[in-house]
Amino acid sequence: MRKSIDDALDDHPADDDERPPVSWVVAVSDDCDACGLGELRVVLTVEESGRAGAGLVAHLSPPTARRLRAAVAAALREIGEDEG
Repeated sequence: MRKSIDDALDDHPADDDERPPVSWVVAVSDDCDACGLGELRVVLTVEESGRAGAGLVAHLSPPTARRLRAAVAAALREIGEDEG
């Protein structure tokens, strides 16, 4: 089972030759053989836009996904933004 939750491009300018646009996808999945077949994971994929299949895929357990969520929330607070 795999279910896509959200996807988008980052907000970096597309004309920057040093940093190409990056796409990200968040999904849930139970198909990670190495993680334990049937074990639900939050899947985070990041890759250069237009290079599907050449990115990195993280299979996050619920505690690790919560840690990532907390880190993003802390970064938003650091720049003066609310989580909403």
